[in-house]
Amino acid sequence: MRPGIDRRPRAHAEQRPNPYVDHVVTLHHFFVRKVMLMRYSCAFVLMPGGFGTLDELLEALVLMQTGKLERFPVISMGQAFWSNLRRFLKESLIESRTIDYDDLDLWRVTDDPAEAVTVIRDACIERGVGTALECRRP
Repeated sequence: MRPGIDRRPRAHAEQRPNPYVDHVVTLHHFFVRKVMLMRYSCAFVLMPGGFGTLDELLEALVLMQTGKLERFPVISMGQAFWSNLRRFLKESLIESRTIDYDDLDLWRVTDDPAEAVTVIRDACIERGVGTALECRRP
């Protein structure tokens, strides 16, 4: 299995490393973390979170929407948590024509972990890298 890596800036003292990762890399600047996160990710699976989670979600979507980043799965877990944001995007951004309806296809929201795994695996196979465990960005 591919090791998980937690890339975190020095931030709030109460933050602890994710217990499911194999390596923790502490970075001194947020922009370095964001560059590493975007450059070396083959998928995002987001759990309910705060401003940092929203920042990473929207940054990934913008970079893919504008063609600056190769498209990869962006999956948020927890439909109840994410439904208000999704509604806002539809009712405000799409209605005011600042994004296209198709842009929402860049982001999947689910409650089913198996669905998330399937989406990631399918995207990796489509890229010709085999399975999700082999998914690596060039």
